Amino acid sequence: MNIVGIKRGAFLAMNPQNGEILAMVSLPSYDNNEFAQGISTSEYRKLLRDPDKPMLNVAINEQYPPGSTYKLVTGTGALQDGKISPTSRVKTEPFIEIGKWKYWDWNKEGWGPLNIFGGFGHSSDTFFFKLAGMLGIDRLAYWAHQFGFGKPTGIDLPGEAGGIVPTDEWKRRTLNEGFFTGELYQAGIGQGYNAVTAIQMLNAYAALANGGTLYKPQLVRKILDPEGNVVERVQPEVIRKLDIDKSVLRTMRAAARRVVTIRHTYNLVDLPIVVAGKSGTAEFGVRDKQGRLPFSNWFVAFVPKEARKTGSEARDLQAVRREDSELVVLAYADDSRTTGNVATEIVKYFLQLHYDIKIDLRQRWVLERDNFYNANS
Repeated sequence: MNIVGIKRGAFLAMNPQNGEILAMVSLPSYDNNEFAQGISTSEYRKLLRDPDKPMLNVAINEQYPPGSTYKLVTGTGALQDGKISPTSRVKTEPFIEIGKWKYWDWNKEGWGPLNIFGGFGHSSDTFFFKLAGMLGIDRLAYWAHQFGFGKPTGIDLPGEAGGIVPTDEWKRRTLNEGFFTGELYQAGIGQGYNAVTAIQMLNAYAALANGGTLYKPQLVRKILDPEGNVVERVQPEVIRKLDIDKSVLRTMRAAARRVVTIRHTYNLVDLPIVVAGKSGTAEFGVRDKQGRLPFSNWFVAFVPKEARKTGSEARDLQAVRREDSELVVLAYADDSRTTGNVATEIVKYFLQLHYDIKIDLRQRWVLERDNFYNANS
């Protein structure tokens, strides 16, 4: 992030088997030592007035459009509601036209017919436009709520944001009009009115990785008295069991592996460990002189318990389909304006360090200043 010059972002790591937060980074930040002996009023006021808002925890206090990471919700909902099966093929196109409006795929040529593995792997927008159209906005919202979106996770930190999961009733109450088809399409790919926090997205993929249990994220393992004795050990707390068939979650975990193996995430597949996940690019803000919106990057990934590759992709895929992952990681890079996905590079570097991988697969060209959509048009 320093190389690119990104000021705002977040990184999170969690054990999906119990909701324990293993790492949490929010940027920009401040020096905690300033508070150790009591911060002065002037220095505290300076922090509060800083336009970069270093005292806001980007991981839990800020909410952003999730982009393609949200396709987990749309794909899961379409499978669980029987709108598609794992083998159903949906025709993807350069765009879908409604009246005078064109809703473009990020790949301006389309992909042809795809099943859920190809649709999720290539992150085809028209594929998920059509799935959202099959579901409708209220069923799409139902599945989003199942994964924990639209409500604080309950993490043991103050000021957590709840995000927005739009429904027809929400829009009528908020803007005095119902949902339009084009807005439904945008909701299906994590754009439009959708807003999530990084901790919500991490928790959603943790529930995918562990086979359908949504845990309350927790930072505190135990509470000590002044003498250092354990007063209480904090136990994992289940928010809900997802109302989703195990087979559907296995399918979506396999689809997340396809994201990596078809090199949608470039050379991430070359790591000597098995990784599955989803990238996302979300547009928002004020258009530039070329009419382009600024955008931010997401990447969320999980690694099976037996992380090292076996030499057989079939066996590696079976590892992903199991429910034993002990690590889910997420990176969010705000207003990245780069050729490729910076968040993927952040997660890749973390995995290299975490698993003591001696090769460095970071790609500097991804970090070049550009517009992602312009670079891929």
